[in-house]
Amino acid sequence: MNTPRPTLTVRRAITGGAVALALLATTAIVTMSPSSPATAQLKSGGQLGPSFADLVEKVKPSVVSISVTNGERAKVAAGPGGPGGPGGGRGGRGGGGGGGIPGLPDLPEDHPLNEFFKNLPRGPAEQGERPSLAQGSGFVISADGFVVTNNHVVENASKIHVSFDGKQKFEADLIGTDPRTDIALLKIKGDKTFPAVKFSTAPGRVGDWVFAVGNPFGLGGTVTAGIISAFNRDIGSGPYDFMQIDAAVNRGNSGGPTFNLDGEVVGVNTAIFSPSGGNVGIAFAIPAKTVTEVVSQLKDKGKVSRGWLGVKIQNIDEDTAASLGLAEARGALVSEITPNGPAATSDLKAQDAILMVNKDKIADSRDLARKIAELAPDVTVDVTVWRNNAEKVVKVKLGMFPGGKDDPTKPDTPKSSSSLELSQLGITLKAATGAPAKDTEGGVVIAEVAAGSDAATKGLKAGDIILQVSGETVTTPDEVIAGVKKAESLKRKAVLLHVKSADSKRYVPVQLKGQG
Repeated sequence: MNTPRPTLTVRRAITGGAVALALLATTAIVTMSPSSPATAQLKSGGQLGPSFADLVEKVKPSVVSISVTNGERAKVAAGPGGPGGPGGGRGGRGGGGGGGIPGLPDLPEDHPLNEFFKNLPRGPAEQGERPSLAQGSGFVISADGFVVTNNHVVENASKIHVSFDGKQKFEADLIGTDPRTDIALLKIKGDKTFPAVKFSTAPGRVGDWVFAVGNPFGLGGTVTAGIISAFNRDIGSGPYDFMQIDAAVNRGNSGGPTFNLDGEVVGVNTAIFSPSGGNVGIAFAIPAKTVTEVVSQLKDKGKVSRGWLGVKIQNIDEDTAASLGLAEARGALVSEITPNGPAATSDLKAQDAILMVNKDKIADSRDLARKIAELAPDVTVDVTVWRNNAEKVVKVKLGMFPGGKDDPTKPDTPKSSSSLELSQLGITLKAATGAPAKDTEGGVVIAEVAAGSDAATKGLKAGDIILQVSGETVTTPDEVIAGVKKAESLKRKAVLLHVKSADSKRYVPVQLKGQG
């Protein structure tokens, strides 16, 4: 399934102090940062007591620090930090920290720790280049040495080592990764027996005590405590929800576990929300239920197989529902059928509102993406859609989710001439002419959008092309007007426009003046 790319992403380093989500892998950095002390914790029997110590002694031996080499050597250059410099980022592979000391903070001359960092040995960096390294965290889930971590910690790795708190270090093989959930599974080489932890089967509640163990800034074996702050957080990283915690989590904690008071893993730490790349009390973990499902497939097959519907989708808000004649704003609107995808050979159409898959109701586009992903490829599903003011069941044989990023089509924007004002929508139109047929799908170009209109609020702008009005293809302004009049005759409060903006297509419900 293809879903529109979110505007907020966890895949880039933070620069300039802008607030963003930062992945937590890091180059080996030594730094000092205050953390919030736990005020109360566990005694035997699950009762609150003065310390986490008993629990930490129980689970900490299973937590590992992970160091990764990607097989290349990175040139060292002074200057502003790249990925892995101040503000977090993606493992810090090859990134410089500025100030001519790669991988270390760019501290001002009068900073009290400046002399400490300046005098640290720099190894290969002093010869002008250094191995491209990254560090993160992980934890052992079986006595034979299977280790869970984040995909972004080990991505592109040529060599992986895991280190236990007792300083034992082992080489590990990469069994499989799942970029969609950012989970990776490793296997420690050798026949030794290792301490392991279990995943929690209970979801927990907001307010439950949790503690995180990991390798922040390369320090290793660090324990922090807090509570579960929220569930079902959308952090702009695919259709999967995240758990929010307020235990101090920093770069290098990526892939490390968050435990409950039973010493079971409730989540895998993955990202932080931060203006500076450091902890501000908002961290995100992949819930244990998601991790166990992914790890099971990685262990069996080395990859994750997901169902794929082959459509681009968007949420249905109140205006979209009104334009379609739906009684409530729910479901997922098909904005485009992916060429050569599973839906292309079915009766599914653009502008269908998907309300159910088999007998499961669909809340929104992310819910649809999750439900389809849970199904196996090659399974035929009943997709209930809303089309032409009635429900219809369409059978679709799912394909294999291809992985990677969406590849949106990139048609050229045609030239145009002549104009006509359409006051009901707050836009002025002009016919699309003057471009070769192979470069355009026709349509009607928006010449102007009235300031303060609902069309402007919905993001329409001059140059956008209206392809359809209420499901009917349009090639002239008169056809747009006819579609609007039809919506008015049906007493719709909004009209649904299929719009092409630069390299993407979407459905935009625009309120009709005088209809609401």
